[in-house]
Amino acid sequence: MRHERRGGVIRAAWAARAAVACAVAVLCGCDLRPSVTVYASADESVARPVFERFERETGIRVDAKFDTEATKTTGLANALRAERERPRADVFWSNEMAANVALAAEGVTQRLPESALPRAVTEGHPAAWRAADGAWLALAGRARVLVYVPGRVEPPAPTWTALLATRWKGRIAMADPRFGTTRGHFGAMKAYWDANALPGYFEAFAEGLAENRPIILTSGNAGVVDAVARGEADVGLTDTDDVIAAQARGLKVDMVFPRHAHDAAREGGGTYVIANTVAAVAGCPHPAQAAAFIRWFASEGVERQLAEMPARHAPLAWPAREGDLSVTDPLRVDPAAAAAASDAAVEAFLGFVRESGKGDG
Repeated sequence: MRHERRGGVIRAAWAARAAVACAVAVLCGCDLRPSVTVYASADESVARPVFERFERETGIRVDAKFDTEATKTTGLANALRAERERPRADVFWSNEMAANVALAAEGVTQRLPESALPRAVTEGHPAAWRAADGAWLALAGRARVLVYVPGRVEPPAPTWTALLATRWKGRIAMADPRFGTTRGHFGAMKAYWDANALPGYFEAFAEGLAENRPIILTSGNAGVVDAVARGEADVGLTDTDDVIAAQARGLKVDMVFPRHAHDAAREGGGTYVIANTVAAVAGCPHPAQAAAFIRWFASEGVERQLAEMPARHAPLAWPAREGDLSVTDPLRVDPAAAAAASDAAVEAFLGFVRESGKGDG
């Protein structure tokens, strides 16, 4: 009888302690759910609905870290490098491929063990949109395009080298190539032309572009579209989602999808596609939650959600549907080669910009 009373007292004490803990959590606004920390370079307007759906479907809270429009992807990638000895993030969701490819090569991100992320998840993903070792997965992409205002200028020819025409001198807008998709695209250009044209082809393009005195903006690709819409430039290097967003705001802009190969019949020489990629941070604090997020993110449902958002990302890993943004002839370039070429491509272009500026005197 005495043991029963003692057991009852202990159970009552634990119940009271649990009640106090719950009350403290409510008063403090604490969230006791398991959590995953995701560094995301995707626009917050794109990422938030995805995170909210993940939370509803899994019960895992997402603690998100974003970056600025001008430096996103590059800024977050550098943060992950700085934190590699004591990682704070579990997952890196990059809105382009080059950063996650580079981070995997550096060991900042890594494939999770099969006990956490079954090999079937990665090997079941289309080979064109995953790392061979499963270190990252890609899906749902935007395209790299030229924006212009119909009626104000003739549409630019659908090749990147058309930007070298003298009619565009002083009338080209672009984002700072040290960051974001401009950086990744320059790397892809150099890697593709080095392999399919000849060494030095990208450098010749970069020199010609610099001689046309482009307006380099710190406001990112969205700022490029706005500059063209305002008439500060006639043509701009940007991404499909920024043009689509501007059109939704009523701006009278349109876009062309330039090729990298001059031969229109050459397969794989078309438009550069910027896929979303997701990877686990090496030594992340919550590997089980990171694996849960990656498994969930790689699903058809997430790609469909991204395809149906106002930004209209093109389906890549799963079948497209009528009305989806489609890139009929994507550029085929080795992601690792593109990532490795980014530094040299950006440095070459900026060097030509500096040299071009010296001629003003």
